[in-house]
Amino acid sequence: MTRFSIMRGVTLSALALGWTLLMTQTETCHAFVTPSTHRAAARVATHNLPSSSSTTLPSGSSSSRLFMEVIECDVAIIGGGPAGCTCALYTSRADLKTVILDKNPAVGALAITSHIANYPGVDRSMSGEELLDQMRTQAMQYGTQYMRLQVFMIDVDHTGDETYTKMVYTPEATIKARSLVLATGAMGRAAPPFPGEAEYLGQGVSYCATCDGAFYRDSEVAVFGGTIEAMEEAMFLTKFASTVHWITSTDVVKIAEERAAAGLEYNKDIDIDHVQDLLDCPNVQHWSKTRLLSVEGDPSGVTGVQVQAMGGDAPEPQIIPVEGAFIYGAGGGNKPITDFIHNKVEFLEDGGVLVNEDMETSVKGVFAIGDIRNTAYKQVVVAAADGCIAAMAIDKFLKGRKTVKVDWIHK
Repeated sequence: MTRFSIMRGVTLSALALGWTLLMTQTETCHAFVTPSTHRAAARVATHNLPSSSSTTLPSGSSSSRLFMEVIECDVAIIGGGPAGCTCALYTSRADLKTVILDKNPAVGALAITSHIANYPGVDRSMSGEELLDQMRTQAMQYGTQYMRLQVFMIDVDHTGDETYTKMVYTPEATIKARSLVLATGAMGRAAPPFPGEAEYLGQGVSYCATCDGAFYRDSEVAVFGGTIEAMEEAMFLTKFASTVHWITSTDVVKIAEERAAAGLEYNKDIDIDHVQDLLDCPNVQHWSKTRLLSVEGDPSGVTGVQVQAMGGDAPEPQIIPVEGAFIYGAGGGNKPITDFIHNKVEFLEDGGVLVNEDMETSVKGVFAIGDIRNTAYKQVVVAAADGCIAAMAIDKFLKGRKTVKVDWIHK
């Protein structure tokens, strides 16, 4: 099999065509859904979506996915945390057509916070997920479109369109925007990569099953991680891979069962329903309490992963032959998530995106807000303030005003 990943430079037209041709419907396992209401639909959920410029063929046609959906908007926001939702609230109230692109609403810094005690006007018993739900709902009530999609690439200077000068690429849709907001936070894995991980990135190592999964049809792949994100990605891969080797360093089944027996509330990292749904898939092999040691390969790409069982009587390390390795950390990192940007804007030495007082980056019409700036003040209220500043600056930018328009009331 030729190993290929969209994380490497590929012409975008070829990428879109190649991906849609690969994404023929082959269902191995039914995807599970998370308990929250806003995640109770399919993996790619869309809300308040207008008509788009996509073209589809009759239902059931083998070529029905040949044309990728294209959505046009005034403001595209990548990231659905407090910064992104606040920005969307303000831009939507300013009558700017706004789209939020959110990979997973359950894994951000606010979403995994058990209680919020220092956000003004919020009851201290409220969870971070509840606050984020309210922020998202409020933005949507004013017209924001919320789409659960993973972004793998942006283009901010060579779109060939005088109106929509910013492009955002996902496996399911292309978003054309007049302005772009980067709000993906700083939950990236800060730990050093595993041996071989960086070497084979784009040659079998991937962090996006939705992006690269179809390239591993009838092949064996490995997924490392015990988080909700890792389980969802592993589930997606069951549609293509002959075997999905799910590797976890803890006994996730035991932990999930203990939490369920104790009547503990839903946990973002381990949930018994998610675990059982994944293990019920016939092409999933679970390697519990197993360490990932390295990614192995040759000049053609990944050939396997080296693992070792944990415990006093653990056997010697062994190689699991795979052609793809999807690696997901345990969460809780503090590295700005910027891999999809591909140096399209300037960065600070610490990895944060460089912005001015209007939250605008080095590229006109592209803004960065929240923890992606790698500010020392990583607080919900600060992220929300960033979103407000960027939104008012975007309104000024798109409407050609010299000063910002203050949003005090809305009739």
